[in-house]
Amino acid sequence: MGSLGSQVARLTADMLGYRLVWRDLINQAAQRAGSPEMALAVIDELRLLGICPSAQAFQAYRRAVDQIMHEMAYQGNAVIQGRAGQIILKDQPDAFHVRIIAPKALRVERVAQKLDIPAEYALAQVETSDRYRSNYLRRFYKVRWDDPSLYHLVINTADLTVQQASTIICQAVTIYLPSTTPLTISGKEV
Repeated sequence: MGSLGSQVARLTADMLGYRLVWRDLINQAAQRAGSPEMALAVIDELRLLGICPSAQAFQAYRRAVDQIMHEMAYQGNAVIQGRAGQIILKDQPDAFHVRIIAPKALRVERVAQKLDIPAEYALAQVETSDRYRSNYLRRFYKVRWDDPSLYHLVINTADLTVQQASTIICQAVTIYLPSTTPLTISGKEV
């Protein structure tokens, strides 16, 4: 939250002529798992809606995300944002994993400005989002979200624009991989 990961993913997909896979993956997985409430629960990182699906529903959702992500990767030409793509597709030889980071203070400032809220509320949102994402990867995949070995490229947006970050990613993808590469982008804190 606040690293500009979503904006970078969107622009990178546009620049590469790839499709962006993000929220639609959540909805497809929830439908496939037979648990529509999962879509809301997964999007609700801050736990404002109070939706608590069963462990069985969550496991079915995770399996569906895994299947759908592999299907998307097989089709190629996709930027897959979040949803543990760096783990699920880690053995996919033509996947390129990117992590977008920024210092916490800057992320808080960006969130406060974007949502027009006081900095202390933005800080609470950023910390809650970080905790949720970190716990999700640790609990279900037994990895640390900040492990640089999970990524081919880590970009700090503290001094880069969305355009600059996307350009760097596009250059790296065209140099490193063939043109039909699924790209995973994670927007997370340092």
